[in-house]
Amino acid sequence: KLISFGGKVGRGLFDITLGVLIAYFFFKHGTRVAVRIGNLSEKFGGARGRHILDIAKKTLIGVIYGILGTALAQGALAAVGFWVSGVPGAPFLGLMTFFLSFIPMGPPLIWIPAAFWLYNAGNVAWATFLGLWGLLVISSIDNFLKPYFISLGSDLPLLLVLLGILGGVMAFGFIGVFIGPTVLAVAYSLIIEWSSGREKKE
Repeated sequence: KLISFGGKVGRGLFDITLGVLIAYFFFKHGTRVAVRIGNLSEKFGGARGRHILDIAKKTLIGVIYGILGTALAQGALAAVGFWVSGVPGAPFLGLMTFFLSFIPMGPPLIWIPAAFWLYNAGNVAWATFLGLWGLLVISSIDNFLKPYFISLGSDLPLLLVLLGILGGVMAFGFIGVFIGPTVLAVAYSLIIEWSSGREKKE
């Protein structure tokens, strides 16, 4: 289990490093790439191509806001839990939780050792509280907030966003958080448009 956990953390770090490198080149040449992609979508798809590109753009923005918003919430909730249970340096540990929230299984790397520290210090009740707070609040809120924020950036239903995130992560790792909802949003939009178009013809 420990080897498996380390593998997940290592894969998450690799995915984030790869994402940073890709983001660097996108920021450096992003304007030209965006113009060319827009021209290609308009040339081959017309108005529908522009619409699909707009859906992908909104979904990606929603994913970014979802990741940042969830990380902020996890960091703040972790800081509150550390402060209430009497762990020293609660603001700093909350900040570390914020940064580790970008890594799969990252927040437990902070609140589990803190709970063990309380237990070894003889504060069994507060150690139990922090363990439950970390498991049920800090780590679980990621499953609700992230899909909610992403659904705000697109017309994709919340359940489909959740399925897109889970499927993307299972298939591609951390990068799948971006790929899964985007592909699902484009497919969902195409299905809605084609089905509605057929209904109008009938």
